[in-house]
Amino acid sequence: MAMTGKTRLAAVIGWPVGHSISPRLHGYWLGHHGIDGAYMPLAVRLDDLADAVRLLPRIGFVGFNVTVPHKEAVLALVDEVDPEALSIGAVNTVIVEAGGRLRGKNTDAFGFLQGLRSGFPDWDPGHGPVAVIGAGGASRAVCIALIDAGVTDLRLVNRTLARAEGVARDFGGPVTCVPWQHRSEALDGVALLVNTTTQGMTGEAALDLDLASLPKAAAVMDIVYAPLETPLLASARARGNRVIDGLGMILHQGRPGFAAWFGTEPEVTEELRRHVLAGLDVGK
Repeated sequence: MAMTGKTRLAAVIGWPVGHSISPRLHGYWLGHHGIDGAYMPLAVRLDDLADAVRLLPRIGFVGFNVTVPHKEAVLALVDEVDPEALSIGAVNTVIVEAGGRLRGKNTDAFGFLQGLRSGFPDWDPGHGPVAVIGAGGASRAVCIALIDAGVTDLRLVNRTLARAEGVARDFGGPVTCVPWQHRSEALDGVALLVNTTTQGMTGEAALDLDLASLPKAAAVMDIVYAPLETPLLASARARGNRVIDGLGMILHQGRPGFAAWFGTEPEVTEELRRHVLAGLDVGK
């Protein structure tokens, strides 16, 4: 669709930014809904980040996404930060409000929970404990989503125990930290296993995790989407567990920003998934 003088502009900023699937995702929604809008990737160096964040609304942008390595830095550059983004410690979505005021959000928790429920419609937080591998920014979003959903036994496993303990202190409640050497035992009796690390991603070593203690009825989710089937998911599938890849999470996390910028609630469909996959080398 050709741009006009009324075209609403949005973007994703990062360094580098060529890896982002957001332009293909939002471009699909814009075309599908016939919206006079455009979404573009903008490579922004860290030294230029503050200038870029303030310039974009002045030249007509209605908002933007933020990808690595800028998600934490943008926290201090917006005028208002939603509580969930503060808890996670990162911003991935910025909305330009009246007068050019910038509101920072984090939609990863929303994306995770929607991706989980899309893949496992019958998942219920009362089914049993959840084991989460990793304690980085993505893990914080996953933990918030699970706690808000009602999980009462969340086992957090990380190579560095102190980092997991930091998450537990921040969130309290149902979070129990498990030392890395006991990671396999942490799977005993769980109803859901979630990998939030980059282990298993293309170019990374596979996650070193013995699934022998994992109940066959448990579901396994990996937030990695390149490849779609990580070694963890392949192993889980081979032993009979239900599995879900990380593409759903990243597709769903784009919905709140699109709705705020362009005034239309988008949907994640199989057609959208095929469209995004067609532009990625992530396997089938």
